[in-house]
Amino acid sequence: MVGSVGKGCSEADRAYIAGLIDCDGAIMASIESHKEKKFRFRVRVILQLTQKNKNLLQWVHTLLGVGYIRQNRTTFDWIAKDQHYCRELLEMIQAYSRGKQKQVKLALEILQASITSKSNLIKVAQLADTLSSYNVRSFGRRKNYASKIQEYTSSND
Repeated sequence: MVGSVGKGCSEADRAYIAGLIDCDGAIMASIESHKEKKFRFRVRVILQLTQKNKNLLQWVHTLLGVGYIRQNRTTFDWIAKDQHYCRELLEMIQAYSRGKQKQVKLALEILQASITSKSNLIKVAQLADTLSSYNVRSFGRRKNYASKIQEYTSSND
């Protein structure tokens, strides 16, 4: 692996992190308005691990060298939002993931997409919609990102 994320990870570490993400993790995509972007939106992939054991998340954070840890009421979250690092991490665990193979593939498609037109942006937003449909926590509060973008962009864009 050429990237910087987890370059000291053994094969066992990569498989273990993939298992953590499969079981206690989330691979999410969000659409955010962004004034500096040509089409006023950006699509971001977010990786998250939730544990009661903060030490496990600190190990992941130290091993990978990315993300941050935050405390909730009864748990801790490790969160990675940097798109370059998310892509490297997903590529690193892709071969080991079992439970979230589809989510890994969709997230990588989103991260590899080049948004050069409004139609590209809508296609990526549709991928984000599909990815959110796999997340249990998103059920019932899912947003249709593609419709959101179409609603806020004019036909002249």
